[in-house]
Amino acid sequence: MNVDYINPFIEASQQVFQMVVGVKPSLKKVYLKEKLYESNSVAVTVGLTGKIRGQVVISLSTDTAKSIASNMMGGLPVDSLDDMAKSAISELGNMIIGNTATILSTRGISVEITPPSLHVGENTDDAQSTMNTICVPLDLGDSRNVDINVFIE
Repeated sequence: MNVDYINPFIEASQQVFQMVVGVKPSLKKVYLKEKLYESNSVAVTVGLTGKIRGQVVISLSTDTAKSIASNMMGGLPVDSLDDMAKSAISELGNMIIGNTATILSTRGISVEITPPSLHVGENTDDAQSTMNTICVPLDLGDSRNVDINVFIE
């Protein structure tokens, strides 16, 4: 997979988390994986069309999702992933992939994105387990980790 396609995901993710959480996440070692996300996690899926076709799955633990949703809602406590918290996490995915599409566009790579789709806990489905996926693991500190999983055809 072309590194020119992956770097914008890293840049956009770090920018959005800096803005939303107030922390620039540290990048862990990028790697190839087969399973997109764990069945006990929260996952935001966004499709890519245009010059790049594929999908991105942003996966994180429920506790990390609640922490980020709380930050996105001005510090209000989030005890469960209710509709408001789910909307915040979906918007996080939309912001990350939207910013990625903007970065790619400035580099002459036209990409459109689909609306985000949120999967929580047992509702997650790893149907694409046979896909080769690049995982961009980010560490937000305080035991909060987020994986940006990129599959490009």
